[in-house]
Amino acid sequence: MGKLVIANQRTMVELKIHPFKGLDRATHAKSRQIIVDKISPSNEAWFHNQTSTCTKVTIMPLWKPDPTFYPSPKLAMKGPPEKLAFVAGLNPPGKDRPDAMLVVDVDSGSPSYGQRVGEVKLPNTGDELHHFGWNACSSALCPYAPHPHLERRYLVVPGLRSSRIHIIDTKPDPRLPQIVKTIEPNEVAERANYSRPHTVHCGPEGLYLSALGSPQGDGPGGVFLLDHRSFDVLGQWEMDRGPQRLAYDFWWHLGHDTMITSEWGTPNMIENGLQPDKLLNSEYGHYLHVWDLRRRRHVQAIDLGKENQMVLELRPAHDPSKSYGFAGVVVSLKDLSASIWVWHRDNGKWGARKVIQIPAEPAEADQLPPLLKGFKAVPPLVSDINLSLDDRFLYVACWGTGEMQQYDVSDPFSPKLTGSVRIGGIVKRTAHPKKPKQALNGGPQMVEVSRDGRRVYFTNSLYAAWDEQFYPDGVRSWMVRLKADPKGGISFDDFFLESPDYRLHQVRLEGGDSSSDSFCYS
Repeated sequence: MGKLVIANQRTMVELKIHPFKGLDRATHAKSRQIIVDKISPSNEAWFHNQTSTCTKVTIMPLWKPDPTFYPSPKLAMKGPPEKLAFVAGLNPPGKDRPDAMLVVDVDSGSPSYGQRVGEVKLPNTGDELHHFGWNACSSALCPYAPHPHLERRYLVVPGLRSSRIHIIDTKPDPRLPQIVKTIEPNEVAERANYSRPHTVHCGPEGLYLSALGSPQGDGPGGVFLLDHRSFDVLGQWEMDRGPQRLAYDFWWHLGHDTMITSEWGTPNMIENGLQPDKLLNSEYGHYLHVWDLRRRRHVQAIDLGKENQMVLELRPAHDPSKSYGFAGVVVSLKDLSASIWVWHRDNGKWGARKVIQIPAEPAEADQLPPLLKGFKAVPPLVSDINLSLDDRFLYVACWGTGEMQQYDVSDPFSPKLTGSVRIGGIVKRTAHPKKPKQALNGGPQMVEVSRDGRRVYFTNSLYAAWDEQFYPDGVRSWMVRLKADPKGGISFDDFFLESPDYRLHQVRLEGGDSSSDSFCYS
């Protein structure tokens, strides 16, 4: 009995050959290049080659980790460039059309570069796709809960308004994604007592999702888990939530057994748009929460000040030995400015410091939507941030003023502005260089950075109810890409995708990106 080893994508299999009668030694020598026809449940396979069409083998799996899993961010930065992007496309509530997951060709050498090359429509209307994530990522290599044999294959796609979660298979052909499972809202409610799922992160021991509130639309919001393989709802994550009630984003420091969560508002506070009375009464979120990740218990609440309303996106340092990260605040009640804060640990306690303040820009009342006319200014409305994998550059999306900023945060407590581009905006309506005469609305919103840090993607729709309030003429959606200089600086490249039928929101890059993975090694 001879042995062969073949590679089938990411799975190495050792083949013990059981030759049929009449199969001579020479045939064995020539059977090193084989094609597996089929594999039975008992791990037997039949293959053919030039000399034999009927050889039976027994497969002994020699598993290898998914090649898109990397032990460290340094190694991830050396991975191959992305060729496809998956983009959430939504139809606003009231439209009799479902949302879709879109596939976009981002390979500049491809004949279909810059075009939509695939999509899967959801079966229902009114889901409102928002954020989504992968079923597995580099955290599967963490030593305390290893799952190296998982595969980055499925997109976990919550509907922020419907509370329905779709599992979308991107293989074997990522241009032909398919829905393979739907988790209905009642399952999330019954097992976790949550609704309006938002952020998705692939953790070492399961899939973590944040939720904005209870099934009734009130608080508290929090975090729940799905099983890595079956996608069953496991239950609510928190064992002791302390004073935490509002929820939005979450992320962690795996090397320090710490989770950080942020605050927006309950579903009843946000689904009809920004409520001015609640905003002026400081009822939206202004806390960061620190948790013991392993014990699932609240440790500390950090108040950024009640004038700093809506602490949304969180981006921790990718290096697991570091214990700091960045949080974006949408608006200050003092002057309509936005701000970026650094959370950090010092002598065993966690704290936060404001390190960037972005001012509002003056405007005439007749240039502004009704919500802003009395202020005669355009707030930046920082609605997303992102951090390159080397922890050097922070990207800040100013949805209101229509600006994408790049900061060098090598020293996180002393950021330096190194680049800025303008596009869209409530007042300026800045055009893209590819179509310099075409005024654009919406502004830089969901931002994603390639693993090597050289390309920055962003879209312009925030949340349907907010879109209508701040851009009442209707958001005409687009997606663009920037070139990022390794020494600092950003500029538009020729990628410019307009979307007449869907509003575009989050972008995920094939094989992973700067906000999809967590790492356990430096």
